[in-house]
Amino acid sequence: MTPHSRYTAEEQTTLLNIAHRSIEHGLTNDAPAPVCLVDHAPTLQALRASFVTLKIAYDLRGCIGTLEAIRPLAEDVSHNAYAAAFRDPRFSPLRASELDKISISLSILSTPALLSFESEQDLIEQLRPGVDGLILEVSRQQRGTFLPAVWEALPNPTAFLSQLKLKAGLPVDYWSETLRVYRYTAAHIGAE
Repeated sequence: MTPHSRYTAEEQTTLLNIAHRSIEHGLTNDAPAPVCLVDHAPTLQALRASFVTLKIAYDLRGCIGTLEAIRPLAEDVSHNAYAAAFRDPRFSPLRASELDKISISLSILSTPALLSFESEQDLIEQLRPGVDGLILEVSRQQRGTFLPAVWEALPNPTAFLSQLKLKAGLPVDYWSETLRVYRYTAAHIGAE
């Protein structure tokens, strides 16, 4: 089963259209586009967590998402597409002149599962490059995640974990018995 096969081609197109419409709507309304859930398949009405990634010519232009399933998938995609375009603190808000240049990809997350490990090496040995997304958490205020797609840039499990620590605001050599790490997979939809 390919990662995106959990969703039909029509559902994938619908989700990408929702993301695009929300970005368009945000340019003039400073808010995500509303979503009428009854217009969508039950799969898109289910509570799911998603990330929306925007790129221009292979360069990251925004990426925002949720780690917990707090709203229906169609609404989550609309909200995160708007946030990726206009609220990612790493970038200035998307301009109208960029709209036709962006490529949109979606990652629909599985429910994260807490990993059990004895040491950092034990954790590293459990990682599945190209498959796992990780959430590293010291507290609710200090955590970071890497989507499975990040393995393309960081294929080495040790480097993957080290960079995730940095993203969470921790030193690369940080280790604590209270560290929590969750694993999830993601259905990828859209631009590669």
